[in-house]
Amino acid sequence: MEIILKQDVQNLGYADDLVKVKDGYARNYLIPKGLAELATPAKKKMLAETLKQRAFKAEKIRKEAEFLAGKIEGLEVTIATKASEKGTIFGSVNNIAVANALKEQHDIDIDRRKIVLNEGNIKELGTYTAIVNLHKDFNKVNINLKVVAEEE
Repeated sequence: MEIILKQDVQNLGYADDLVKVKDGYARNYLIPKGLAELATPAKKKMLAETLKQRAFKAEKIRKEAEFLAGKIEGLEVTIATKASEKGTIFGSVNNIAVANALKEQHDIDIDRRKIVLNEGNIKELGTYTAIVNLHKDFNKVNINLKVVAEEE
């Protein structure tokens, strides 16, 4: 019997997979528990259309991320913060500060969770590198950070 999985089922498949199973397994376990539905010709057509639309959306997101990667590759972002005479920052510079600086200086809006600082939070003045993970399909993009003392 052919069924379409509604949810991931261990050792069988993932959601929206079309799989063949024994009749009893489908009728007595998968369908009553809401894990699958019978694969009628109409539902197969709906599944094909859903998968086609999902692939189109995923490709659009990938292209947008690729464009953004080309735009931010090697950008230099300057972050001014309060610091002591020895160069130690009061507090630290984190991914939120980097995201805000990108928005202010270059008008590029990136989710803070996609920005990774190599050194963790930055606690001293200097130049650093941040990595931006825009999409899972291509390499990470580097941004140069310049942490300077705030003018008074």
